[in-house]
Amino acid sequence: MHPHAFYRDPYPVYAEARGTRGLTFLPELDAWLVSRRQDVREVLGDPERFSSVSALRPDHLPGRAALAELSKGFGGTRTVLSADGEAHRRLRRPLTRGLSPARIAATIPYVTARAEALIGSFSGDGQAEWMAAYAGPLPADVIGHLLGLDPADTPGAIHGAQRAEALVFTELTEAEQVEAARQIVAMQRLLDEYARARRREPQDDLITEMVRELAPGSGDLAPAQRKEVVSNVQNLLLAGHLTATALLGTVLLNLLRDRRQWELLVERPELVPAAIEEAVRFDAPIQGFRRTVTTTVTLSGTELHEGEVVFVSFASAGRDADAGVRPDEFDITRPARHVSFGHGPHGCPGSQLAKEQVRITLEILIRVLPGLRLARTDVTMAPTLIHRAPEALFLTW
Repeated sequence: MHPHAFYRDPYPVYAEARGTRGLTFLPELDAWLVSRRQDVREVLGDPERFSSVSALRPDHLPGRAALAELSKGFGGTRTVLSADGEAHRRLRRPLTRGLSPARIAATIPYVTARAEALIGSFSGDGQAEWMAAYAGPLPADVIGHLLGLDPADTPGAIHGAQRAEALVFTELTEAEQVEAARQIVAMQRLLDEYARARRREPQDDLITEMVRELAPGSGDLAPAQRKEVVSNVQNLLLAGHLTATALLGTVLLNLLRDRRQWELLVERPELVPAAIEEAVRFDAPIQGFRRTVTTTVTLSGTELHEGEVVFVSFASAGRDADAGVRPDEFDITRPARHVSFGHGPHGCPGSQLAKEQVRITLEILIRVLPGLRLARTDVTMAPTLIHRAPEALFLTW
């Protein structure tokens, strides 16, 4: 199977793997697929034997010209996603503090105001392309706000982070690679300016938390500190908005695909939290991450050796249930069980922020646009496992 075909609809492959004894090797990922919930939890809970060092291994390595451009920037160091042990704990601490329940609660009025404004900007039109009009812009504004970016700087920073993902996960020509690298470096220089400014004048924001934790002290930031702060803020820019963007796309797609689900939600708004958990279970926004085996280990009857790679599928785990539970049906009345935001030391620190954005969005939509429906049912999913979402979602009301 071509990787793009697998990325657009991996669920049949997951189902076959769950029904097969042992692990299944996937050439599309050059990795062993971990597809069952129990195995997924075992791998994620054992970072000593299953290392995160290659969690985000590139699908495409940039060419020499693009690498030359990237060398002018501030990235390239280890981030929280690809670190283990004490290094991981140190990189995670500012995220845990910066995305604490209290910090998220304080952000709710901003999220609500932006959500109301965005929906208000097109609610009188009778139609919209949801991903561009709302699912992309809201989480981008929210993560920019939490980081402490000037609203005028947020779009450029977000675009640079998206190009960083595109550079290693999509096939680009040499010219496109070089252009992407230049945009990435521009974004990194902007973030570096913010980091140095926060060293001089700390603020109540996530960039300040990053600087305080990763570069303790009061003097000017050293070059290595600047690179580490920028790399991890860049990672947060991506992770902090793409997960929510994906979930905002798939929750509406699945609610509207079966009209009865949407109408039930309109009738019973108290089901909004359950609808969000079911959306996360049914179509995990991040399908999974790689782990590298550090020692000989047997998983699900398959012997793995040092250096081998497994792909831990959060999404497959969400569908791992007795057939009587109908795991391949979207049902907002079920108590959803999932590990779609990870498990163990690498559990997603921003999961509550993503869910709050979806909650606020659904509560506004069922009040303002209860007649919402899909304008087109031929929806194509983006060819990626990093943030599973519709490429476009045309709505009408």
